[in-house]
This record gives sequence, structure tokens and C-alpha cells, in this order.
Amino acid sequence: MPGRNLVARELAEIFKIIAHPDRIRMIEELRTGEKDVNTLAETLDLPGARVSQHLSLMRAHRLVEERRDGRHHFYHLIQPEIAGWIVDGLDFVEGRLTGLPKSSISQARRLWTAPAKAANS
Repeated sequence: MPGRNLVARELAEIFKIIAHPDRIRMIEELRTGEKDVNTLAETLDLPGARVSQHLSLMRAHRLVEERRDGRHHFYHLIQPEIAGWIVDGLDFVEGRLTGLPKSSISQARRLWTAPAKAANS
């Protein structure tokens, strides 16, 4: 079944790209709309260069698109539904809990499903 193999390879490629804690957090930050690199760096407490590297990889694999406005680079998810995958994945994490407190998952779920204004409060 070559069609299924092709689909499985493409899905594996997507999983490979999002399989980094920083990129997961970036996807969740971008779920509510476009943000510039500096805002992402500040919100995620990461160096700007690191954020830019991750976004470059995500752009190369068509997960995000870039818009430039002067010196500012803004990014948004091409398919924001990918953020829902991550939230759905919290159920699997919760089922595998060993050393991670359930409150951490609850906090992530609240943050990642909150409307934009509430998430930034």
C-alpha cells in the first residue's frame, strides 16, 4: 500500500519537526495568531537567535509562514489545528506520568486552551 506508506512518512516528518520542547511551546504560542520573534523570545524566555533558528526550520517544513514589517519578522501557523494535536497529546502524557505532577499538565492544558487575552494575562 504505497499511499499509506507515503502518508506515514509525511506524518513522521511532521512529528520529527515538532519533536522539540521549544518548538512545541512556540506552536502553542502561535495558536492564537501571529507573533514577532522578539515577543516569542520574551514570552518563552529563550534567546532570540534560538527562536529564529527554530522558526526557520519550521518555515522550511511549511509549519509557519513569515511576514516582514521593517526589521520585525512575524510568524503564524499555516495550519493552526496543529496546536490542537499538542493539547490532545497531553492526555497521553498524563497516562504516562511518572515524575511529572498532574498539576503541570493541568497548567499546560489551561494555558494552551485559553483565549489569547486570558493566556497573556
